[in-house]
Amino acid sequence: MSTPTSAGTILTVRVRRQDRPQDRPYTQIFEVPYQSDMNVISVLQAIAARPVTADGQATTPVAWDCNCLEEVCGACSMLINGRVRQACSCLVDELLRQGPEISLAPLTKFPVVRDLVVDRSRMFEALKKVRAWIPVDTYADIGPGPTISTEQQEQMYPLSRCMTCGCCMEVCPQFNDASDFIGPAPIAQAALFNLNPVGKMTASERLRALMGPGGITDCGNAQNCVKVCPKEVPLTWAIGKIGRDTTIEAVKRWLLK
Repeated sequence: MSTPTSAGTILTVRVRRQDRPQDRPYTQIFEVPYQSDMNVISVLQAIAARPVTADGQATTPVAWDCNCLEEVCGACSMLINGRVRQACSCLVDELLRQGPEISLAPLTKFPVVRDLVVDRSRMFEALKKVRAWIPVDTYADIGPGPTISTEQQEQMYPLSRCMTCGCCMEVCPQFNDASDFIGPAPIAQAALFNLNPVGKMTASERLRALMGPGGITDCGNAQNCVKVCPKEVPLTWAIGKIGRDTTIEAVKRWLLK
């Protein structure tokens, strides 16, 4: 099939499905009428509106996650033509320049709940482990906080763009079922909150969490993470900074013994 130029073109969509977490996966093929400016979410919505396979068999609608539809929430991460990316910002016209078929599959590094929906709880538990927040003593008005310089803002903002989508985890060779590695995204969030003037008060707690099992020393420096991040978060920079900071923290702890 050539790149579509008319509304009469039919898209061939191959979806890897799984009915329940304990079930074996299987593949179904669907045919979807092409429309201009479609993204992958539009394709899945078309399948949901008419859940019939290419060979005419009625089936259940494909399950997937999405929310914002503008690459902010990170919920719609999936493998699209074998590459991890966001379904909302992935355009069909772009995909069809790569070949005549679109293939969709769930992320492989997280447990499948159903079809393209995965359980990313491991990422959120990792954020808890590194205390990716700024604790407060009171919610009363105690005046303005410390001033953040332009230079600090320029360092912090790119890190704040992380949407916990899981793309970096998907391509990280150290992040898997056989490893306790916490992954690139939580490390970058620890770096973000340690840069904050208020967050620095609890920086040692985050660093000590990353000095334990599954922490910074488990990173193999493959640098796949920074290549696939849809928000261009400087993950390798953050990993390098945390590596230096944990070394300094270790020396301080040794000297204080």
